[in-house]
Amino acid sequence: METTAKAAVGEGDYENPWTYQGTTFTSADIDGQFGFVYRITNLHTGQKYIGRKYFIQKRKPRGGGRRRTSESNWKQYWGSSKELNADRKRLGSDTFSREIISTHATAGRVNYEETKQLFLHNVLQETLEDGSPKYYNSNILGRYYRKDYFKEEC
Repeated sequence: METTAKAAVGEGDYENPWTYQGTTFTSADIDGQFGFVYRITNLHTGQKYIGRKYFIQKRKPRGGGRRRTSESNWKQYWGSSKELNADRKRLGSDTFSREIISTHATAGRVNYEETKQLFLHNVLQETLEDGSPKYYNSNILGRYYRKDYFKEEC
């Protein structure tokens, strides 16, 4: 309920907002969390993408100086899949849903949970009814690749 009220005053106003447990997720909801694991779903095809994103970014200013911590671009983030982003540009952002699966207090926990979800959902081998890949994910950890595990139905 509180999240919905925040969204009404403009805090949650961003294109195709992330949802978490059924409500729009805003900057106020970060509450000390370092990052999140998410699922993006193509509403036309059912194809999905699982990934992670940090709420925080640390940047070193030009010319040296101390690193500065600020909020990342998580509200506008759409994942690193070229195939997903090509579909999003072709079909429009409103053709996709963006859901936060879980939030975590440390980078290590975010990374662990993403890897766990990728294996639990068998993203390299699962297929849609037409035999095409169910997930946009093409690899896990840059070590396990869909091309090595995905067998297209003939």
